[in-house]
Amino acid sequence: MSSWIDDLPEAARTYLEGRRLDEVECVISDLPGIARGKAVPASKFAKQDFFHLPDSIFYQTITGDWAEAADDDGWIEKDMTLHPDMSTATAAPWTGDWTLQVIHDALDRDGAPIPYSPRNVLKRVVQLYHDKGWQPVVAPEMEFFLVARNIDPGKKIEPMMGRSGRPAAARQAYSMTAVDEFGPVIDDIYDFAEAQGFEIDGITQEGGAGQLEINLLHGDPVKLADEVFYFKRLIREAALRHDCFATFMAKPIENEPGSAMHIHHSVLDLKTGKNIFSAEDDSETDAFFHFIAGLQNHLPSGIAVMAPYVNSYRRYVKDHAAPINLEWARDNRTTGIRIPLSSPAARRVENRLAGMDCNPYLGIAVSLACGYLGLLEQQKPDAQFKGNAYEGEGDIPNVMGSALDLFDEATKLHEVLGPDFARVYSIVKRAEYEEFLQVISPWEREHLLMNV
Repeated sequence: MSSWIDDLPEAARTYLEGRRLDEVECVISDLPGIARGKAVPASKFAKQDFFHLPDSIFYQTITGDWAEAADDDGWIEKDMTLHPDMSTATAAPWTGDWTLQVIHDALDRDGAPIPYSPRNVLKRVVQLYHDKGWQPVVAPEMEFFLVARNIDPGKKIEPMMGRSGRPAAARQAYSMTAVDEFGPVIDDIYDFAEAQGFEIDGITQEGGAGQLEINLLHGDPVKLADEVFYFKRLIREAALRHDCFATFMAKPIENEPGSAMHIHHSVLDLKTGKNIFSAEDDSETDAFFHFIAGLQNHLPSGIAVMAPYVNSYRRYVKDHAAPINLEWARDNRTTGIRIPLSSPAARRVENRLAGMDCNPYLGIAVSLACGYLGLLEQQKPDAQFKGNAYEGEGDIPNVMGSALDLFDEATKLHEVLGPDFARVYSIVKRAEYEEFLQVISPWEREHLLMNV
């Protein structure tokens, strides 16, 4: 066993130094982003090259039900082989024993990637960039809420109790005092992240009650998606230690801002390592504008992936820090596409549409896919927006059904993401949407029961 442990990433080796590894969690992301897999004794993991799971884990809805997503042969629940990517091996520091987590890649019996595995979808998009001589670079920002324990779905979600004994207050964006209210939880987040070898670029209080943001350093899209996948579990575990919940719902509390996963993009030339958005004279290139046009032209079709639940669309409301349209502007947070202040070498495009409830692999994949189509189509974006974009018209679907209709029609986007993925994703999300429509909400009972 010692030989493969010697090849682990540095943080994992440091975590195990002088200790006996007990268990390895072999995990893979399903469509919602839930970690699926199995835990095995370390001695068994050392002897196995792969393990099997049925591909039906990708047909499972967020409620645990199964969508009918059989392939053309009528087969469902075929076994996949899951192979470990040892570069992802990292600690599970909240466990009672010494445990590692390892993300696995899903292959079929012929060794081909399972096309609807989210990590494979992102790898496919990144490879398309590589085939053109480009290296996409991303930097995700993660927003989430720390809320009071909620074990009754009929009860409204409330902010957590802060260190002062008072509920977390809203409208305190960037307040250090507000951050201090969550000090014990944040301390554990830092400790867990350090044990896992993740570098946090910063933690800030956002505009919502109990809402925080964690920024990650820019890098390879697959690596960053792995980190967001791991971070969601890490943050939840840190919160549970302090009698509260961490939630990544897009809109957990009414009349509060929602939680986004803003994605910053740049693209490097693989040969030179230079940012293709900046010319030799530091001016903005045609590729820069083509990428923006790709986001404007194709993001509406990708909203169903970046806003994957009925709750997601509650976030796209005026004046609550979320975009309502696809205008673009420089250093303007009211637009859906923002160009942050930066040096020419760091010139980048920020997509502010994706919700934190999206699967990080799929959210990043769709965003990059839209930019990739823009680079190929070489169209110009609309004129830069001036002013407050909330005063303009909304052009984002406002219900899940409309978003899925646009996604189903987007054949160009399907070719980039993979047609098999697009087919399965649509089937699963329509099953979720139809199940939601069977639920009668408190609003309907309150206002319709005796009035219509």
